[in-house]
Amino acid sequence: MQRKKRHNIAPGLMNLLAYQRSWFKPDLRAGLSVAAVALPIAIAYAELAGVSAIVGLYSCILPMLAYAIFGSSRQLIVGPDAATCAVIAAVVTPLAAGNSELHWQLTIVMTLMMGTWCLIASHFNLGAIADLLSRPILNGLLNGVALTIIVNQISKVFGFTSPSDELIERIYSLPISLLNSHWPTLLLSLFTLLILFGLRYLRPEWPAPLFALVITTGLTWSAGLTRFGIETVSAYTGSGLPLVAWPAFKPGLLRDLVLPALNLAVVSFVSMMLTARSFAARNGYEVDANREFRALGIINIVSALSQGFAISGASSRTAINDANGGKSQLVSVIAALTIASVLFLFSQPLQFIPVAVLGVVLIYASWSLLDLRGIFRLRKRNRSAFNLALFTFLSVVLIGIIPGIGLAVLLALLQFLQTVFRPTEQLLGVNDEGMIHSMGNNNGIKAVEGVLMYRFNSPLTYFNVVYFKRRITNLVDSLPATPRWVVIDAVASFTHPDISVLASIDELQRDLKMRNIRLVLAGRRSELTRWFQSDNDSNRDLIIVPDLYLALRLIQSNEQKTQAEQITDPPAVP
Repeated sequence: MQRKKRHNIAPGLMNLLAYQRSWFKPDLRAGLSVAAVALPIAIAYAELAGVSAIVGLYSCILPMLAYAIFGSSRQLIVGPDAATCAVIAAVVTPLAAGNSELHWQLTIVMTLMMGTWCLIASHFNLGAIADLLSRPILNGLLNGVALTIIVNQISKVFGFTSPSDELIERIYSLPISLLNSHWPTLLLSLFTLLILFGLRYLRPEWPAPLFALVITTGLTWSAGLTRFGIETVSAYTGSGLPLVAWPAFKPGLLRDLVLPALNLAVVSFVSMMLTARSFAARNGYEVDANREFRALGIINIVSALSQGFAISGASSRTAINDANGGKSQLVSVIAALTIASVLFLFSQPLQFIPVAVLGVVLIYASWSLLDLRGIFRLRKRNRSAFNLALFTFLSVVLIGIIPGIGLAVLLALLQFLQTVFRPTEQLLGVNDEGMIHSMGNNNGIKAVEGVLMYRFNSPLTYFNVVYFKRRITNLVDSLPATPRWVVIDAVASFTHPDISVLASIDELQRDLKMRNIRLVLAGRRSELTRWFQSDNDSNRDLIIVPDLYLALRLIQSNEQKTQAEQITDPPAVP
């Protein structure tokens, strides 16, 4: 029992305790490969989040170690994520108002809040939230985030100052701003692109962003490129690792972070679960959503306590891990220790990283997220999914990431409510072999004489039961001959004992009785019998049977009995 409890709390640790020696070589190779990719990405995403480059390394080390203990996925790599960092920057930048120390403080607090929200959700077993943001929403979100990042980094790549922080204004002013480009910065950016695409073509297995970062940083330091106006990150200037100062923090700012932190928790969790489930299915195991919610909360709290920013599952680094044959959570441990060695042994050179190079690396990484064709491919497959993805993309681009996500979720909920309010429906009949199927499209399915069989494809609740009643009465009145029986497929529509639904069924039964029609509910006999039990006898004429076939047998038997009674007892002749 104690072992099972430990496994639930720390599944990663239990996997490490059962480690197989044969896994070490592929885990070592995968861990070093992940670290080589994670290092430049972490530094670049720190710039995207608006904090010091070294904070990106803070956000990798302890969180990766924590996930190795508390995570249930053997392939998932956690770390800075483009969408997560973009959300942080969108929320924190206006609150910080140019104060870099306050920006860092707010980033840490928002990360701590996000982790707390995740732990609360895990405590209440809300792992089903992973299905709240559908793939069309995430598709639109990631495309919007990618385009936002690309446009925002253009000014750094070309070395000019953007006249506005808003995306549309940046795009509008881009032609004029390009005339003010800083040529040494632009040349360095082109050199970085040459390294990235050259290695991608010549040595695709090498971590091109890491080589680009090392080469350009070394060139900036050795050649003194800062004298030509090349801007660097200036990440580290003291004798020890940088620490955030808290005495001047204003607690009143916390209220502005509560809801954005909740939004960030939902977006990060959904994105993380999509990655974790994908690679778990590929490797033949399953991940538990509630455990992953708890793990996400823990690693973000650990990130905040180590002065880092919010993190999530990193799909690109997870793919690197899987491609190199990573077998266990030891990959995260090896990658974390490798990044830690860089932090403690090579922190001084970080101050020579050119800002333009980070901009190029961010554009290079974001380009893989940009898949506008994927949105338009949905147009032929599912029109509503296409509309949702396109709406999300345009919302993120036009009004910002946080409000864009909110509007997209609202639209998805409205689509869901529309489906529940006005669901699809079918009239049922039988074929020549007596099998029950939906009628329509000249498929040879015929209605049973005197019987209306109806299926309502949504759970009945207080806000759609009136429509349900109206549809049945309208169908009864529209038939050439009034049916003697109405049979309702109860499996799809009766899912819980809603009092309003039970009362409405009682009303429907009385309305049909006035038309000399008997009502039959087919399916969920035990539950429906219990739900409709009452002290009065208003439901004594309600017939409940286990399924549709037994309903037809009951009707056939009743009809035969009635006919027999009419033959043996003919009406008197006046």
